Amino acid sequence: MTPAAPVPVLGAGGWGTALAVAATRAGRPATLWARRPDFAARLGEVRENREYLPGVTLPPGVTVTARLEEAVAGAPFALVVVPSVGVPDLLEALPRSLGLVLCAKGLAPDGGVLSDLAAGLGFARVAVLSGPNHAEEIGRGLPAATVVASRDEALAGAVQAALMSPSLRVYTSTDLVGVELGGVLKNVMALAAGLGDGLRLGDNAKASLLTRGLREMSRYLTSLGAQEDTVYGLSGLGDLIATATSPHSRNRAAGEAIARGENPQMGGKAVEGLRTAGLLDAWASAHGHDLPIVRAVARVCAGEWTPARGLSELMGREAKAE
Repeated sequence: MTPAAPVPVLGAGGWGTALAVAATRAGRPATLWARRPDFAARLGEVRENREYLPGVTLPPGVTVTARLEEAVAGAPFALVVVPSVGVPDLLEALPRSLGLVLCAKGLAPDGGVLSDLAAGLGFARVAVLSGPNHAEEIGRGLPAATVVASRDEALAGAVQAALMSPSLRVYTSTDLVGVELGGVLKNVMALAAGLGDGLRLGDNAKASLLTRGLREMSRYLTSLGAQEDTVYGLSGLGDLIATATSPHSRNRAAGEAIARGENPQMGGKAVEGLRTAGLLDAWASAHGHDLPIVRAVARVCAGEWTPARGLSELMGREAKAE
């Protein structure tokens, strides 16, 4: 039997490291690419990503490299696991024949959708991986599920086979728009949940916020052609629950920090929702869409409103039927 080709994982942050480990649990070797040669050398020697995913040992099946060409050589697809702002430069350096699995839950620097950016650069096979997937838990083999969406069903199936294991269920979908943008929207809702936590608004407030936030996500996503079932699936509702309630969530923690008057940047680690909120608010204003939670979060994150005013604006909206 021919040995399975290594799964290239491009980005050695916490999520990239967890996905490389997850591939080995599915019986596949993985090549973990780190941008910084010194970091790659240290990670390969220590076999633990102490900076981004401490406590998780890299199994023998994970090879670490700082050479991008080496990481993707001969591979049919690669998992792209760098923050969204770094995706354009990375894609420019990759062969256009490579299948892409976009794992960042954010927008391109110009506010566009990452899968559209990839298509515009000439990549014909593009997928998105999203779901309630905290790296801290996936890396340790705790049970979880995720979704890989692509219009190329063969690509989605190949990714499913490369990551499916007793601890990770991988579902496929053809709703690329819904799965990709669900991951974008839930970060903003998690920021809102964190703001509520920081203000100590209570469980009733959080339940109300998340319910209305899910409705807001549905309006936005379906207006762009997403399927409503996707909104209420793993990459919508599932990811919203995990990101808005978990102590592992950077976006929720960043919202809480803002409410307390603290720095929300999480020690320099990517907090996708901080940038995404403003981009989505600008889109809603330009297209005449009513996204009140997005607007409130964007204004608070930009320093235009205090958290107290954001709450007042949401609670003071005109009465209406649910």
